[in-house]
Amino acid sequence: MVFMAQPLMRIGELAARSHVSADLLRAWERRYHIPAPQRTGGGFRLYTAEDLARVIAMRDLVRAGVPASEAARRVIEDATEPTPPPADTGLGELRLALAENLRSLDDSAAQKTLDALLSTYAVETIVTNVLLPVLRDLGADWAEGGASIAQEHFAVNVLRGRVLSLARAWDDGAGPRALLACPPGEFHDVSLAMFGVLMRRKGWRVTFLGADTPMATLASAVAAVIPDLVVLFSPIAGRFEEMEDELRALRQLAPVALCGAAATAESALRTGCRNLDGDPAAVATLLSAEARPFWGWQPGAPRPTR
Repeated sequence: MVFMAQPLMRIGELAARSHVSADLLRAWERRYHIPAPQRTGGGFRLYTAEDLARVIAMRDLVRAGVPASEAARRVIEDATEPTPPPADTGLGELRLALAENLRSLDDSAAQKTLDALLSTYAVETIVTNVLLPVLRDLGADWAEGGASIAQEHFAVNVLRGRVLSLARAWDDGAGPRALLACPPGEFHDVSLAMFGVLMRRKGWRVTFLGADTPMATLASAVAAVIPDLVVLFSPIAGRFEEMEDELRALRQLAPVALCGAAATAESALRTGCRNLDGDPAAVATLLSAEARPFWGWQPGAPRPTR
């Protein structure tokens, strides 16, 4: 999935999105170094999505009765806990093997490589460090004439089929519901399906409409399932700017997030939508933390506040 670089936010936006007062944020910063802002030349604090995720994690621990000092220690330890490098030897070899299998149009070999990946690594690792990079590399090669349309179509269909096999009954449970779709004219939905799998693994219920979804169909689906979030994906730069009126109308029905190369801070600001930026697994984790107050909420019941 193509995300852009994570934009920075001021303390007011951090307070609004985390539901922690600016005064308490400053106190946590002084005492525990959570959050840890960057500073502009004029001395203004600027925060990242990682800061937001840590503040939300600390907030939830404190609300659960954990002393603030202990909550901060846990959050910092979680953030600094060593993790295997994303390109360890085994993972790198399997990534290269999968790329070669797909370029060779060898479905049997590709499925065996995917089996090896799924039996060894977490889905988040596979999506972030293998599937998305393989797709990006192949797409870039196709654009430059180094890969054929057949290779690109074959790879997309193999990966799409395997990803959707992980998504059976992905609307079960009591978590918040996300409605995922590509706008009209966008037929590449495999990256969106990968993001849906990552959201599902963080507790979301997912309704996946996939490619080329008419806006009227999307509005009808919103009325039917009452999602907590609608996620629209397009890799085509400028696509969302072309449909800003439709996005504003959809935004009146449900919260809307935009992702892919078409998503920009400017289009999100003009339409009232949210721009999803950064590593897709981290974005799924952040969305889950932000939506936790809505878990278990049912249409018709009083909607919880954060």
